[in-house]
Amino acid sequence: MPIWFIVTSMTTKKFENSLENQLLIAMPQLLDPYFANTVTYLCKHNEEGALGIVINQPLKMNLAGVFDELEIEFPKEDPDFQTCNVLEGGPVEREKGFIIYRASQCDGSALQVAEDICLSTSRKILQDIANGKGPEQFMVALGCAGWDAGQLESEISNNVWLTSPAPAELLFSTDYGSKAARAAALLGVDLSQLSPAAGHS
Repeated sequence: MPIWFIVTSMTTKKFENSLENQLLIAMPQLLDPYFANTVTYLCKHNEEGALGIVINQPLKMNLAGVFDELEIEFPKEDPDFQTCNVLEGGPVEREKGFIIYRASQCDGSALQVAEDICLSTSRKILQDIANGKGPEQFMVALGCAGWDAGQLESEISNNVWLTSPAPAELLFSTDYGSKAARAAALLGVDLSQLSPAAGHS
C-alpha cells in the first residue's frame, strides 16, 4: 500500500468551545469496531468540524518500514527506527501520513496545535528524523479521524467520549495499552468501573 506524506498548509480558526489539544477517551458503550478503547488527540476543532489522531493503536509497521517505503535514507543499524511503531491514526485518509511532534516552533507547513505541539504531513520532517535532525518527541500515524460540524459535540453530549488534558508525557508515551486508563485517571475516572450502558437510562 503506498504511503504519501503531502506538504499542506493546515490553518484553523479558533472558536469558543474548541477542544483542540485535548484527548478524547472512548467510553465503554462505544462499540464501534474502530474506535472502541481508543484515545484520540484532537488537533483541529472549530465550527466546521474536528480532526484528530488516534494515539494508542500501533500498526504492525515500524518507522524503518516507512523510510524504506518512501526511499528515505536512514542508518539501518539504529535500533530506534526498528522499534518505533507507526500508529493507526484513524479511518479517514488512511494512506496519508501524519506526524505529531514537539517543538518550540512549527515549520511553515505544520499546524500549531498547542504552544509546543505541531501536526505535519510533510515528508521533510521524516527526512530530518532519519538524519538525526528532527524533533526528539514525535509519533507517526497513518490516517486520521474526522467529524462533521456539530458531530463531535453531539457525541460528547451522548456520553460517547470523555475529554481530558493531553500532557506531553502521556501523548508521546509508547505504553499504548495504558493510555486510555491514564487519560481517564487525569479526570479521577476509573474506566474499568464504568458500565457499557453509562449515560443511557
